[in-house]
Amino acid sequence: MKKIWFLFIGIIIILAGIIIFTAPKGSSLETLNNYPGEINIHKSLTCGCCSTYVIYVDGKVSPKVNPIEVQDPDALKEKYGIPSELESCHTTIIGNYFIEGHMPLEAVEKLMKEKPDIKGIALPGMPSGSPGMPGPKSGDFIIYAVNNDGTSNEFMRI
Repeated sequence: MKKIWFLFIGIIIILAGIIIFTAPKGSSLETLNNYPGEINIHKSLTCGCCSTYVIYVDGKVSPKVNPIEVQDPDALKEKYGIPSELESCHTTIIGNYFIEGHMPLEAVEKLMKEKPDIKGIALPGMPSGSPGMPGPKSGDFIIYAVNNDGTSNEFMRI
C-alpha cells in the first residue's frame, strides 16, 4: 500500500513539473502579479489534483499562495454562494472574489483587471487539460460569472 501511495505522489510531482515548466511565461498576468494580498486555495484533504493546481498557481504568480486544507469543502462553497452546478474540487479566494475549480490564470487576470461587481468565477467539474488536470483539452473551457443575486452567465471561454 505504501508503494502505491509513493507512486501516486511521484506522478503528481511529475505532472506539476510538466505544467510549471512547459507553460508559457510572460507579463500577461500583470494585474494578478501586482495584487497586494495573498491567494488562498481551499482544498480537500484527499485531493491530489488540488495540490497540483496549487503548484501551478504558485509557480506563475508573485502573491503568496496559501494552500488551506478543509474538512468540509461544501460549507465553504455554501458560505461564498457557489451554485452546486458550478462546483469543482477546490475554491480559491482572492480579495472579495472566489475562483472555483481548475481555473486558467488568464481568467483570474481578467477578473482582477476588470473588477466586475460579481461574487466570483467558476469552471465547473474537473475538465481534462485544465490547470492541474491530466489529459488533453477537448474544447473550450466555459468560465461562468456568479452574480451577486446567485445567477450565473458566461464570463469567458478559453
